[in-house]
Amino acid sequence: MGSVETSSLMRDLLKQAGGVAVVDGGLATELERHGADLNDPLWSAKCLLTSPHLIRTVHLDYLEAGADIIITASYQATIQGFEAKGFSTEESEDLLRKSVEIAREARDIYYDRCTEGSSGDGGNGRILKHRKILVAASVGSYGAYLADGSEYSGDYGEAMTLGTLKDFHRRRVQVLAEAGPDILAFETVPNKLEAQAYAELLEEENMELPAWFSFNSKDGVNVVSGDSLLECASIAESCKNVVAVGINCTSPRFIHGLLTSITKVATKPIIVYPNSGESYDADRKMWVQNTGVSDEDFVSYVNKWCEVGASLVGGCCRTTPKTIRAIYRTLPKRSTTPPEQ
Repeated sequence: MGSVETSSLMRDLLKQAGGVAVVDGGLATELERHGADLNDPLWSAKCLLTSPHLIRTVHLDYLEAGADIIITASYQATIQGFEAKGFSTEESEDLLRKSVEIAREARDIYYDRCTEGSSGDGGNGRILKHRKILVAASVGSYGAYLADGSEYSGDYGEAMTLGTLKDFHRRRVQVLAEAGPDILAFETVPNKLEAQAYAELLEEENMELPAWFSFNSKDGVNVVSGDSLLECASIAESCKNVVAVGINCTSPRFIHGLLTSITKVATKPIIVYPNSGESYDADRKMWVQNTGVSDEDFVSYVNKWCEVGASLVGGCCRTTPKTIRAIYRTLPKRSTTPPEQ
């Protein structure tokens, strides 16, 4: 797949979606709601081992909420992390593949449901609409593997090098790409060094899959490490595999300003999928309750984000299928149903 075909994947998706495509929402919170225990360094990747059916259920919930892109449960899934749990390299790679297979299965089941039901809104507010759906293979940062919250600081220490990061991610990215996703999602990128590592890795591996890079910010100006968002976005912009660049796992109140910055350097589609606005306590490994925004407030931002340049919108941590359904309904070209009051 050349770069022309790579960009056409995103162009076709956005055309079908009327200009703005919907990304899914938080995975871990929903898995816990369905009964999963995620108190583990592997986080939601733990369910690849213990309860893959729950992952498939959550993917389906998001598709029935109107998502055009579902993100695999591989954010915290690394070969090194699985090996630390006693798995062989081969078993670890199989678990990575499984994350993509589960998402693809969910898409197939959803298409079957669309065929069986009438197209449009199903019962209980379900959206059963046959459309192009992309499976995005999630690649979490090195900090996510450390499971110490450092993807929220971007501080990997003075000794961290470009080569070390490329070596860390290389085999994982190869395995995920070979498993058959439509796109690679490099998410919650906390610093410029890791963005550069991803860009060089894609080039060195002659990767044919398209990708997106999404960064996170805690001050609404820079990425979490303090590196310049403009410099980070420029790395994504100049990487031929990258078909979208943006922000995830960041408070909704910062998105407008960050979007305005990204538009200064990005000609590619811009993706935003913020968290609920709650803050994460890395020491306690938990989200601090009552620090976020309601679904209604979250959705009230969406059309403003689109006005300043976002063309892919969804949610990250602590957002739910309800959030995503509300996003779908608020986009004027996606639904003839008026937004829920």
